[in-house]
Amino acid sequence: MTEQTSRLALPLLHASQAQKEMTHNEALTLIDLLLHGCVAGVAEDVPPTSPAVGSCWIVGPAPTGAWAGKARQVAGMTPGGWRFAPPREGMRLWWSGSETTVEFRGGAWRVGELRGSRLTIDGVAVVGAQRAAIAAPDGGSVRDEEARKTLSAVLAALRGHGLITT
Repeated sequence: MTEQTSRLALPLLHASQAQKEMTHNEALTLIDLLLHGCVAGVAEDVPPTSPAVGSCWIVGPAPTGAWAGKARQVAGMTPGGWRFAPPREGMRLWWSGSETTVEFRGGAWRVGELRGSRLTIDGVAVVGAQRAAIAAPDGGSVRDEEARKTLSAVLAALRGHGLITT
């Protein structure tokens, strides 16, 4: 069995190896598919009929045809046919069809999820950690009913987006 790198399972050369260029070219092909990776589809079980060389997909849970047995792997078309790369924890790819990221976390591909402690735009934190609940309006007179309804709707929207707690 060929020795491989620990993270991406790229083939390694060994001393006095015959045809080193084949091993080296295989490693470069996988690097080319994964470095700044972009996929055309996610959770696809059927390989495309006419894939362009260099195109990649994330294989679905029940693959068929040339993808059989390669569930959840990254499939890339090369001049020599399909190449597959098993996902690694934290692997992130761009999904061009949905203009979002796909990240392998906890044994599954997660579409469009972003994680962080805050959102900063032009150096200004616009969303930070979730804060304590804001009480709904209480008391007052009947004349403030419209303002009360508006504030309640704003609070409901903020809670619905997870920006404040209930």
